[in-house]
Amino acid sequence: MNQPTVRQALQTAQTLGLERLDAQLLLLHALGKPDSDRAWLLAHDDDVLPEAGADLFRQLGLRRAAGEPLAYIVGYKEFFGLRLKVDARVLVPRPDTETLVAWSLDILQAPAMSAKPRVLDLGTGSGAIAIAVAHSLQTSGRPATVVAVDASADALAVAQENAHSLHADIQFLQSHWLEKVSGHFHLIASNPPYIASADPHLAALVHEPLQALAAGSDGLNDIRQIIKQAPEHLHPGGWLLLEHGYDQSDRVRELLAGRGFQQVQSRLDLAGIARCSGGQWLGAC
Repeated sequence: MNQPTVRQALQTAQTLGLERLDAQLLLLHALGKPDSDRAWLLAHDDDVLPEAGADLFRQLGLRRAAGEPLAYIVGYKEFFGLRLKVDARVLVPRPDTETLVAWSLDILQAPAMSAKPRVLDLGTGSGAIAIAVAHSLQTSGRPATVVAVDASADALAVAQENAHSLHADIQFLQSHWLEKVSGHFHLIASNPPYIASADPHLAALVHEPLQALAAGSDGLNDIRQIIKQAPEHLHPGGWLLLEHGYDQSDRVRELLAGRGFQQVQSRLDLAGIARCSGGQWLGAC
Protein backbone atom coordinates (compact mmCIF):
# COMPACT_ATOMS: atom_id res chain seq x y z
CA MET A 1 0.00 0.00 0.00
CA ASN A 2 1.28 3.44 -0.88
CA GLN A 3 2.17 5.54 2.13
CA PRO A 4 0.32 8.84 2.55
CA THR A 5 1.96 12.22 2.41
CA VAL A 6 1.88 14.57 5.39
CA ARG A 7 -1.04 16.46 3.85
CA GLN A 8 -3.00 13.29 3.04
CA ALA A 9 -2.50 11.89 6.54
CA LEU A 10 -3.77 15.09 8.14
CA GLN A 11 -6.77 15.21 5.81
CA THR A 12 -7.67 11.61 6.65
CA ALA A 13 -7.43 12.37 10.38
CA GLN A 14 -9.83 15.26 10.01
CA THR A 15 -12.37 12.98 8.30
CA LEU A 16 -12.34 11.00 11.57
CA GLY A 17 -13.49 14.13 13.37
CA LEU A 18 -10.12 15.28 14.73
CA GLU A 19 -9.49 19.00 15.00
CA ARG A 20 -6.66 20.16 12.78
CA LEU A 21 -4.44 21.17 15.70
CA ASP A 22 -4.91 17.81 17.42
CA ALA A 23 -4.09 16.00 14.19
CA GLN A 24 -0.94 18.07 13.71
CA LEU A 25 0.25 17.46 17.26
CA LEU A 26 -0.41 13.73 17.00
CA LEU A 27 1.47 13.51 13.71
CA LEU A 28 4.46 15.35 15.17
CA HIS A 29 4.39 12.96 18.13
CA ALA A 30 4.22 9.94 15.83
CA LEU A 31 7.23 11.26 13.91
CA GLY A 32 9.22 11.95 17.07
CA LYS A 33 9.21 15.72 16.55
CA PRO A 34 8.48 18.42 19.16
CA ASP A 35 5.01 19.96 19.20
CA SER A 36 6.62 23.33 18.46
CA ASP A 37 7.55 22.04 14.98
CA ARG A 38 4.18 22.61 13.29
CA ALA A 39 5.91 24.78 10.66
CA TRP A 40 7.79 21.65 9.56
CA LEU A 41 4.49 20.00 8.65
CA LEU A 42 3.57 22.93 6.43
CA ALA A 43 6.97 22.97 4.76
CA HIS A 44 6.92 19.20 4.14
CA ASP A 45 3.24 18.58 3.34
CA ASP A 46 4.17 16.63 0.18
CA ASP A 47 6.65 14.37 1.96
CA VAL A 48 5.70 10.70 2.12
CA LEU A 49 5.44 9.45 5.68
CA PRO A 50 7.63 6.53 6.78
CA GLU A 51 5.61 3.37 7.27
CA ALA A 52 6.17 3.20 11.02
CA GLY A 53 5.21 6.83 11.51
CA ALA A 54 2.09 6.51 9.37
CA ASP A 55 0.95 3.37 11.22
CA LEU A 56 1.51 4.97 14.62
CA PHE A 57 -0.33 8.12 13.54
CA ARG A 58 -3.34 6.06 12.45
CA GLN A 59 -3.42 4.30 15.84
CA LEU A 60 -3.14 7.58 17.74
CA GLY A 61 -5.80 9.19 15.57
CA LEU A 62 -8.27 6.41 16.31
CA ARG A 63 -7.69 6.83 20.05
CA ARG A 64 -8.31 10.56 19.83
CA ALA A 65 -11.41 10.03 17.67
CA ALA A 66 -12.75 7.72 20.41
CA GLY A 67 -12.54 10.60 22.88
CA GLU A 68 -9.29 9.86 24.69
CA PRO A 69 -7.68 13.15 25.79
CA LEU A 70 -4.76 14.31 23.67
CA ALA A 71 -2.66 14.68 26.82
CA TYR A 72 -3.06 10.99 27.69
CA ILE A 73 -2.07 9.96 24.18
CA VAL A 74 1.11 12.04 24.03
CA GLY A 75 1.79 11.60 27.76
CA TYR A 76 2.10 15.20 28.87
CA LYS A 77 0.31 18.54 29.28
CA GLU A 78 1.73 22.06 29.37
CA PHE A 79 0.62 23.98 32.46
CA PHE A 80 1.82 27.37 33.68
CA GLY A 81 4.86 27.07 31.43
CA LEU A 82 5.76 23.61 32.74
CA ARG A 83 5.47 20.21 31.06
CA LEU A 84 3.66 17.73 33.31
CA LYS A 85 3.41 14.00 32.78
CA VAL A 86 -0.22 12.89 32.75
CA ASP A 87 -2.02 9.62 32.24
CA ALA A 88 -5.34 8.02 33.14
CA ARG A 89 -4.46 8.06 36.86
CA VAL A 90 -4.96 11.84 37.02
CA LEU A 91 -7.16 14.57 35.64
CA VAL A 92 -5.73 16.50 32.70
CA PRO A 93 -4.75 19.98 34.00
CA ARG A 94 -6.94 22.71 32.47
CA PRO A 95 -5.85 26.22 31.52
CA ASP A 96 -8.64 27.52 33.79
CA THR A 97 -6.67 26.29 36.79
CA GLU A 98 -3.83 28.67 35.97
CA THR A 99 -6.16 31.37 37.38
CA LEU A 100 -5.94 29.65 40.77
CA VAL A 101 -2.14 29.47 40.57
CA ALA A 102 -1.82 33.14 39.61
CA TRP A 103 -4.08 34.21 42.50
CA SER A 104 -2.11 32.03 44.91
CA LEU A 105 1.16 33.63 43.82
CA ASP A 106 -0.31 37.13 44.17
CA ILE A 107 -1.09 36.37 47.82
CA LEU A 108 2.16 34.53 48.57
CA GLN A 109 4.34 37.26 47.05
CA ALA A 110 2.52 40.16 48.75
CA PRO A 111 4.70 42.27 51.09
CA ALA A 112 2.64 41.34 54.14
CA MET A 113 3.06 37.60 53.61
CA SER A 114 5.31 35.56 55.91
CA ALA A 115 8.93 35.33 54.79
CA LYS A 116 8.57 31.53 54.76
CA PRO A 117 4.95 30.75 53.89
CA ARG A 118 3.40 27.31 54.24
CA VAL A 119 1.20 26.28 51.32
CA LEU A 120 -1.22 23.35 51.02
CA ASP A 121 -2.58 21.98 47.74
CA LEU A 122 -5.63 19.79 48.36
CA GLY A 123 -6.41 17.16 45.71
CA THR A 124 -3.14 17.66 43.87
CA GLY A 125 -3.72 15.11 41.08
CA SER A 126 -0.81 15.49 38.67
CA GLY A 127 0.73 18.03 41.05
CA ALA A 128 -0.05 20.92 38.71
CA ILE A 129 -0.95 23.56 41.33
CA ALA A 130 1.67 22.62 43.91
CA ILE A 131 4.45 22.34 41.34
CA ALA A 132 3.57 25.59 39.57
CA VAL A 133 3.49 27.45 42.91
CA ALA A 134 6.67 25.83 44.24
CA HIS A 135 8.56 26.32 40.98
CA SER A 136 7.55 29.99 40.75
CA LEU A 137 8.52 30.69 44.37
CA GLN A 138 11.83 28.84 44.00
CA THR A 139 12.60 30.79 40.82
CA SER A 140 11.92 34.08 42.57
CA GLY A 141 14.14 33.09 45.50
CA ARG A 142 11.29 33.00 48.01
CA PRO A 143 11.53 30.05 50.43
CA ALA A 144 8.29 28.22 51.13
CA THR A 145 7.00 24.89 52.37
CA VAL A 146 4.57 23.34 49.89
CA VAL A 147 2.53 20.29 50.86
CA ALA A 148 0.48 18.39 48.26
CA VAL A 149 -2.35 16.09 49.34
CA ASP A 150 -4.37 13.51 47.45
CA ALA A 151 -6.52 10.56 48.49
CA SER A 152 -5.23 8.52 45.52
CA ALA A 153 -1.88 6.76 45.82
CA ASP A 154 -1.82 6.51 42.02
CA ALA A 155 -2.24 10.27 41.63
CA LEU A 156 0.48 10.93 44.20
CA ALA A 157 2.86 8.71 42.26
CA VAL A 158 2.33 10.83 39.14
CA ALA A 159 2.68 14.07 41.12
CA GLN A 160 5.89 12.90 42.77
CA GLU A 161 7.38 11.98 39.40
CA ASN A 162 6.49 15.42 38.04
CA ALA A 163 7.95 17.19 41.07
CA HIS A 164 11.16 15.20 40.75
CA SER A 165 11.58 15.87 37.03
CA LEU A 166 10.91 19.61 37.51
CA HIS A 167 13.07 19.89 40.64
CA ALA A 168 10.16 21.20 42.72
CA ASP A 169 10.62 20.83 46.47
CA ILE A 170 7.26 19.48 47.66
CA GLN A 171 6.08 17.29 50.53
CA PHE A 172 3.43 14.71 49.63
CA LEU A 173 0.73 13.23 51.85
CA GLN A 174 -2.00 10.69 51.14
CA SER A 175 -5.15 11.95 52.80
CA HIS A 176 -8.83 12.44 52.10
CA TRP A 177 -8.85 16.22 52.07
CA LEU A 178 -7.67 17.46 55.50
CA GLU A 179 -8.20 14.20 57.39
CA LYS A 180 -4.49 13.45 57.95
CA VAL A 181 -3.13 16.97 57.55
CA SER A 182 -1.37 18.54 60.54
CA GLY A 183 -0.14 22.05 61.18
CA HIS A 184 -1.24 25.43 59.90
CA PHE A 185 -0.81 27.12 56.54
CA HIS A 186 -0.77 30.63 55.14
CA LEU A 187 -2.57 29.48 51.98
CA ILE A 188 -4.73 26.50 51.12
CA ALA A 189 -5.54 26.10 47.42
CA SER A 190 -7.69 23.41 45.87
CA ASN A 191 -9.21 22.39 42.56
CA PRO A 192 -11.65 19.81 43.95
CA PRO A 193 -14.32 17.86 42.07
CA TYR A 194 -17.22 20.23 41.36
CA ILE A 195 -19.38 18.67 38.64
CA ALA A 196 -22.86 17.52 39.63
CA SER A 197 -23.12 13.72 39.55
CA ALA A 198 -25.96 13.82 36.99
CA ASP A 199 -24.35 16.43 34.73
CA PRO A 200 -24.54 15.25 31.09
CA HIS A 201 -21.05 16.70 30.43
CA LEU A 202 -19.55 13.80 32.39
CA ALA A 203 -20.26 11.50 29.44
CA ALA A 204 -17.58 13.31 27.44
CA LEU A 205 -15.05 12.87 30.24
CA VAL A 206 -15.30 9.09 30.53
CA HIS A 207 -11.55 8.61 30.07
CA GLU A 208 -10.67 10.70 33.15
CA PRO A 209 -11.03 9.56 36.80
CA LEU A 210 -14.63 10.15 37.90
CA GLN A 211 -13.64 10.69 41.54
CA ALA A 212 -11.69 13.77 40.45
CA LEU A 213 -14.69 15.26 38.63
CA ALA A 214 -18.05 14.66 40.33
CA ALA A 215 -19.13 15.77 43.81
CA GLY A 216 -22.75 15.04 44.68
CA SER A 217 -26.06 16.25 43.32
CA ASP A 218 -25.02 19.91 43.09
CA GLY A 219 -21.26 19.40 42.65
CA LEU A 220 -20.44 21.15 45.94
CA ASN A 221 -20.05 18.27 48.41
CA ASP A 222 -16.24 18.42 48.51
CA ILE A 223 -16.15 22.21 48.49
CA ARG A 224 -18.46 22.26 51.51
CA GLN A 225 -16.19 19.84 53.37
CA ILE A 226 -13.05 21.83 52.58
CA ILE A 227 -14.62 25.14 53.62
CA LYS A 228 -15.83 23.60 56.87
CA GLN A 229 -12.46 22.08 57.81
CA ALA A 230 -9.95 24.59 56.40
CA PRO A 231 -10.03 27.16 59.24
CA GLU A 232 -8.57 24.58 61.63
CA HIS A 233 -5.44 24.55 59.44
CA LEU A 234 -5.08 28.23 58.56
CA HIS A 235 -2.90 30.78 60.32
CA PRO A 236 -4.80 33.96 61.25
CA GLY A 237 -4.81 35.98 58.04
CA GLY A 238 -4.43 32.85 55.91
CA TRP A 239 -6.35 32.34 52.69
CA LEU A 240 -8.48 29.56 51.22
CA LEU A 241 -8.78 29.60 47.42
CA LEU A 242 -11.05 27.22 45.50
CA GLU A 243 -11.63 26.51 41.84
CA HIS A 244 -15.26 25.76 40.95
CA GLY A 245 -17.71 25.51 38.09
CA TYR A 246 -18.64 28.36 35.78
CA ASP A 247 -22.01 28.90 37.54
CA GLN A 248 -21.04 28.18 41.17
CA SER A 249 -19.30 31.39 42.29
CA ASP A 250 -22.30 32.90 44.09
CA ARG A 251 -22.93 29.74 46.07
CA VAL A 252 -19.25 29.21 46.95
CA ARG A 253 -18.94 32.79 48.18
CA GLU A 254 -22.05 32.25 50.33
CA LEU A 255 -20.48 29.13 51.84
CA LEU A 256 -17.21 30.97 52.57
CA ALA A 257 -18.98 33.93 54.17
CA GLY A 258 -21.23 31.62 56.17
CA ARG A 259 -18.17 29.88 57.63
CA GLY A 260 -16.72 33.22 58.72
CA PHE A 261 -14.22 34.02 55.99
CA GLN A 262 -13.54 37.69 55.28
CA GLN A 263 -12.67 39.52 52.04
CA VAL A 264 -14.65 36.87 50.16
CA GLN A 265 -14.21 37.38 46.43
CA SER A 266 -13.89 35.65 43.05
CA ARG A 267 -11.32 35.74 40.25
CA LEU A 268 -12.14 35.58 36.53
CA ASP A 269 -10.47 33.22 34.09
CA LEU A 270 -9.28 34.28 30.64
CA ALA A 271 -12.81 33.84 29.29
CA GLY A 272 -14.17 36.31 31.86
CA ILE A 273 -15.87 33.59 33.93
CA ALA A 274 -15.72 33.64 37.74
CA ARG A 275 -13.62 30.48 37.99
CA CYS A 276 -12.17 30.71 41.53
CA SER A 277 -13.47 32.03 44.84
CA GLY A 278 -11.72 32.51 48.15
CA GLY A 279 -11.55 34.31 51.43
CA GLN A 280 -9.24 35.22 54.30
CA TRP A 281 -9.49 33.59 57.71
CA LEU A 282 -8.87 36.15 60.45
CA GLY A 283 -9.47 33.80 63.37
CA ALA A 284 -12.29 32.28 65.39
CA CYS A 285 -15.58 34.14 65.14
